[in-house]
Amino acid sequence: MQLEILFEDGEAIVIDKPAGLPLDRPRAGGPCLEDRLDELKLGFQREPFPVHRLDRDTSGCLLLARNPKALKRFSAAFEERTVEKRYLGVVAGEVAEDEGTIALNLSKVSTAKDGWRMIPARKGKPAVTHWRKLDVRNGLTLVEFRPETGRTHQIRVHAASGLGFPLLGDPVYGTKGGAPRTMLHAAGLTVPRGEKAPIVATAPLPADFAALGFQDDAPEAAPE
Repeated sequence: MQLEILFEDGEAIVIDKPAGLPLDRPRAGGPCLEDRLDELKLGFQREPFPVHRLDRDTSGCLLLARNPKALKRFSAAFEERTVEKRYLGVVAGEVAEDEGTIALNLSKVSTAKDGWRMIPARKGKPAVTHWRKLDVRNGLTLVEFRPETGRTHQIRVHAASGLGFPLLGDPVYGTKGGAPRTMLHAAGLTVPRGEKAPIVATAPLPADFAALGFQDDAPEAAPE
């Protein structure tokens, strides 16, 4: 499983994380990104460290910091919501509206039978996602998501409970059928760095999205 480098300089690396590769060691064992950090040193003494998280099934832009000082600054940028994130998702249904904003607070619940999941809850943590319909094919919709906040499973829950259609293949918030994985892709990432040029990375559309007939050729949304 090759790790494609999308951006690299003295303090940051952005990789195109493959779908199916978890960041941490699964309980049942198996490969994980942890095993690959040594090959991402690329001449540096330290192994880079992931700044944020992507679910196991989610492919696309993952930022890693090459030193503790950079990790602290990049983490602060995510906390302060100055990082621009663009995701593409295939939802299991035809979305009627063209665009909108989903604001549903999220809370974590856990049961012995089903394990944990995130649910919309009035007293949960604020979560906001802007979305735009890009294409509809064979009863499926390609949607661009731009999350304003970064809650766990935010896009997955907002798709299911906000749009009314879960991401295709999502076994927790939808039904597992229709795709071998949850169809979510981190397509773009922009991280400001003050006077220094920002980190800008774009991950190409995965083959399993293209196999459904979708293309990421929609024009960028106009700035607000």
